[in-house]
Amino acid sequence: MTDVELRLRRAGIGLEATTLAWNVVGVVLLAVLAVRSSSVALLGFGLDSLIEIGASTVVIWELTGSSERRQRVALRLIGWAFVLLAAYLLVQAIVALLAGHRAASTPGGIGWTALTALVMFALAWGKHRVGTRLDNPVLVTEGRVTLIDGILATAVLVGLLLDDTLGWWWADPVAGLVIVFYAAREAVHIFRE
Repeated sequence: MTDVELRLRRAGIGLEATTLAWNVVGVVLLAVLAVRSSSVALLGFGLDSLIEIGASTVVIWELTGSSERRQRVALRLIGWAFVLLAAYLLVQAIVALLAGHRAASTPGGIGWTALTALVMFALAWGKHRVGTRLDNPVLVTEGRVTLIDGILATAVLVGLLLDDTLGWWWADPVAGLVIVFYAAREAVHIFRE
């Protein structure tokens, strides 16, 4: 392995470690915010962050030379986690829509999702750049997952803002349904491979 490849691997591991640390903080913070506000979207985004922790761990294993078997097992576990997330959020969102459930205002959730969107877009760009230079499809693919995470944060942010500013109570569970779509799509993608 050349010095350039070694530096790129370290950069990839650093990007994944940053993603991992951000999501660990996010899981705890979003759990508190979701309980306080009773927000389906924040709950779903928190559960998605939990799954992203697993995805970052898989990529770190791959970049440090772990076995393909362990990677396949980890990817399957992540796939099943996405299935459970989609099923749970689908039920929660439907119940919230049918019951006319209104989430409480959540300035902390708005701030965190806005900041998360910016951080995820920056990390996605870094992973794409390093993964392309390293010719590592796993890092490039996980960069796309991070990009989607930024898009999800934006969708949740829009739902929270619409609910908070215009009183569109249904925007929160609809934002949760965006996460259902994403989780189902990711599960299908993982199981096809």
